Amino acid sequence: MATDAKKLTHLKSAVAGLNQISENEKNGFINLVARYLSGEAEHVEWSKIQTPTDEVVVPYDSLAPTPDDPAETKKLLDKLVVLKLNGGLGTTMGCTGPKSVIEVRNGLTFLDLIVIQIENLNSKYGCSVPLLLMNSFNTHDDTQKIVEKYANSNIDIHTFNQSQYPRLVVDDFMPLPSKGNTGKDGWYPPGHGDVFPSLKNSGKLDALISQGKEYVFVANSDNLGAVVDLKILHHLIQNKNGYCMEVTPKTLADVKGGTLISYEGKVQLLEIAQVPDEHVNEFKSIEKFKIFNTNNLWVNLKEIKRLVEADALRMEIIPNPKEVDGIKVLQLETAAGAAIRFFDHAIGTNVPRSRFLPVKATSDLLLVQSDLYTLVDGFVLRNKARTNPANPSIELGPEFKKVGNFLSRFKSIPSIIELDSLKVTGDVWFGAGVVLKGKVSITAKPGVKLEIPDGAVLENKDINGPEDL
Repeated sequence: MATDAKKLTHLKSAVAGLNQISENEKNGFINLVARYLSGEAEHVEWSKIQTPTDEVVVPYDSLAPTPDDPAETKKLLDKLVVLKLNGGLGTTMGCTGPKSVIEVRNGLTFLDLIVIQIENLNSKYGCSVPLLLMNSFNTHDDTQKIVEKYANSNIDIHTFNQSQYPRLVVDDFMPLPSKGNTGKDGWYPPGHGDVFPSLKNSGKLDALISQGKEYVFVANSDNLGAVVDLKILHHLIQNKNGYCMEVTPKTLADVKGGTLISYEGKVQLLEIAQVPDEHVNEFKSIEKFKIFNTNNLWVNLKEIKRLVEADALRMEIIPNPKEVDGIKVLQLETAAGAAIRFFDHAIGTNVPRSRFLPVKATSDLLLVQSDLYTLVDGFVLRNKARTNPANPSIELGPEFKKVGNFLSRFKSIPSIIELDSLKVTGDVWFGAGVVLKGKVSITAKPGVKLEIPDGAVLENKDINGPEDL
């Protein structure tokens, strides 16, 4: 143990010398490392896991209907704050700035759609729901510039930064920035579990409570389904729930997502990282664990304040190994969903799949830009003409990975209302007005450019060259 204590002492003195971050950040970081070194990342005892009852994970249909009276609705909404997690860069999709400024539909970005939705709520009910954006040091400057364009909207938009922690060099457990790597690569944002202390440290939490706000709705900025839901808000206020996690039925595409369990009398999030190896397949089965966490979270502001001040939010630590310039480093992170077990009267609610529509890759972008969805008042709604409740499965090759390349390869996004699955491999280009139905696979041979002509209708086809068109 002495070695760990020594590591921590050396680390403390090195961190004390990092003048790029605040005292709060230094303390938060040291606390996280101390918890990590003490080895408290224990596995759950598999035999103690219980399936949560309907009282713990409330079926969405059983939530009481919202009041019909617009004045009552206004009262509800005046207690709400919307917070979008905006710390992510669109690097997976080949973008350099915040992911939330990728154009999703009709030239509108994620952020535009979020703003339009809240503007509509505020106009319709005469309420003042503010929007908070939690940025990271990676997205802060760009977001500040973008937010200026909403200066004339009827929403208060606030931004604050999540913590900035130094990456740890694996070899000697020292902070990377104190070894001369002082650029952005030396640092990392410690996961969205950091939303609670950062909300407090930024002063936003106390300000919101003093304005009479009671609940914050937290969601990823890239989840187009995460819109304000009055039924959930109404239920939480009526039942004084400190925390509510939206879960939705698992499909085979979601087998790695965290799930809610009852454990030693409390509701808690079970993530794949906590599952003992011999039970991983069971965890992934959709028979035993039927729901997964959408990361749409509703949390009581006073409860956040109480728990942060008591240093009681000790979420499971997620070690995330990386490499910077050939040096092995470690990032210790936490997830906001894991905080559920610390809150009073915490519940889940099993919501329709339509509330989970994340855009993580260009294959998701294809879905939301297609005729499978329509845009109404900033809401991306599923086209009723689609009879199959599941979305088509889409696999695009590396040529489509970056947004720019993806967009240039489609003259227009194909019609996919009747599509079951699409697989595209190689140098493929789509003309305008293409219709895809059933199961379609398109493969361009190496070195061959394959163009799908304008207006082509492909139904249950395997295309391996121009001769198959």
